[in-house]
Amino acid sequence: MAVTPAMIKELRESTGAGLLDCKKALAESNGDMEGALDWLRKKGLSKVSKVADKVAAEGTVSLKISDDFKKATLTEVNCQTDFVAKNENFVNFASEMSEYIHAEGTGSIEDLQNATFSGKSFEEKMGEAIQKMGEKVEVRRFDTISVGESGAVNGYIHAGGNIGVIVAADCDSAKTADAVKDILKNIAMHAAAMSPAYMTEDEIPAEILEKEKEIAIEELKKEGKPEAMFDKIIPGKLKRYAKDNALVEQPFVMDDKKTVAQALSAAAKEAGGTAELVAYRRFKVGEGIEKSEVSFADEVAAQLGQAKA
Repeated sequence: MAVTPAMIKELRESTGAGLLDCKKALAESNGDMEGALDWLRKKGLSKVSKVADKVAAEGTVSLKISDDFKKATLTEVNCQTDFVAKNENFVNFASEMSEYIHAEGTGSIEDLQNATFSGKSFEEKMGEAIQKMGEKVEVRRFDTISVGESGAVNGYIHAGGNIGVIVAADCDSAKTADAVKDILKNIAMHAAAMSPAYMTEDEIPAEILEKEKEIAIEELKKEGKPEAMFDKIIPGKLKRYAKDNALVEQPFVMDDKKTVAQALSAAAKEAGGTAELVAYRRFKVGEGIEKSEVSFADEVAAQLGQAKA
């Protein structure tokens, strides 16, 4: 069967592949659209191995919240360049992953890797994404928080997907839970800006506090403080560390006369009830990944080269 421009256009629009790749795929499959899709899928999967050792430290965090504010999912999907991270196709792919994980209750990356998407395996789905984006794409992590009838969750995405936060509160009633939804979003915004590492002081690992104690001792020695005073000074320094790094202890950015915990409690009290934070997740794109140094000029040149392919 002769390959027509209309067929190439249809295949390109459905896959995002290059014109020459679509033309070749149709030629190889004798004009059969399904065969051409399979050919491109295999081509996409071959790209997976080529980019497997690349560093994917850019990307986006996607957020999905249920209509009743009882469940929220954060998903980080990575790519190699900021150029692709801002691409609409990549953003849509990340959103699709988050919606699937949220809807299916996916519990781990392994579960996701064994999932099926409209008849396609996860490997095939990723292969198509890599083919379309032209670089490494991976689902790095995700987390879902769910609450009961007397609880509420909310979240916030900052800086175009660079940071995502979800928080959850347990309340005395469903009525109070409904009333604190808005302040929970504000608390998520606070966490995006202030970067608390923990939700409460009790969550700070003992080894972290011991390290902070050692740092405090060295600082006091440099300041010439007598060792007899250390036991009186150090607890205050550790408390300061906790206030700086525990979400509920931080001064609330929208009313710094209250801590985050106090602000939530006040909002619940206005509704005639009580509430406390019970869960907190914060993802920042690429945190903990050692990034390769690529200049902006090199990044643009690479993308232009892919566009010409």
